Parts: sequence; structure tokens; C-alpha cells
Amino acid sequence: MIQLVAILGAFVASSLSRKHGNLPVLIGINIVWAAICVYGYFVETPLQFYITAGTVGFVMGSIQSLSRSTYSKMIPAGSLDTASFFSFYDVAEKIGIVIGMLLFAVVGELTGSMRGSILFLVSFFVIGVILLLRVPRIAKT
Repeated sequence: MIQLVAILGAFVASSLSRKHGNLPVLIGINIVWAAICVYGYFVETPLQFYITAGTVGFVMGSIQSLSRSTYSKMIPAGSLDTASFFSFYDVAEKIGIVIGMLLFAVVGELTGSMRGSILFLVSFFVIGVILLLRVPRIAKT
């Protein structure tokens, strides 16, 4: 279900980025992610879980497609070695996953609950918004 909703999220993000630009939409998606984490902290019923899962799928598809698109626009014009740039992107993504999972586990162990870890994820999205606000505006990003 999540993967199917992610496809819809990618299309919506593409449409929004054409209208508002990639960076503002990425900032908005990070804010939605933070809101999902706060909501996830309070999830108790199966219906709430499915609502959360559907929303996660939607923003997962949108942020993945839009972040790759934005990254490709930041590659120097005329560069013939785009494979190296995207190899770096993929390695950085994998390192981020490992660090995120490690911190999720550490916070869960320290707090005794995954709810604390879910709430801790908000800090990653806030940092993401701060970093995106510092990205220089490039042509139609």
C-alpha cells in the first residue's frame, strides 16, 4: 500500500514543484514529515496506524523524487560525469539511513519506548528545513 501511495506522492510533488519550485516544496514536505512524527507518537488504534502509513507513503514518494530532482539541478552545468555525483548521493543516503537507524535505536533504548524515538525524528526534519533554507536559489529549483 505504501509504495502505491508513494507514486501518487511523487506526482503531486512534481506538480507542486512546477508551480512553487523544488526547494519550497521540499521544505514543506519536511514540515509534513515532522508533523507525521508528532502524530505517530500518539498513534494507538489500527485506524490511526493505517492513516499514518498512508501519509508516510505519500510523503516518502514525494521527498525521494523531489530530492533527486533538486540534486540533479545542482550538478554543475556541462558536467559529463553525473554518475560520480549520483554515486556520492547514494552513498550519503545509505550513511544517513545507518546513522538514523542507530540513533533511533539508541533513543529507543534510553527512553524505553519507540515513541521517544519517533518523536526524536522531528529533530532530523527540523535540521533538514534549516539546511534547505540555506541552499542558494538556483534557476527554477
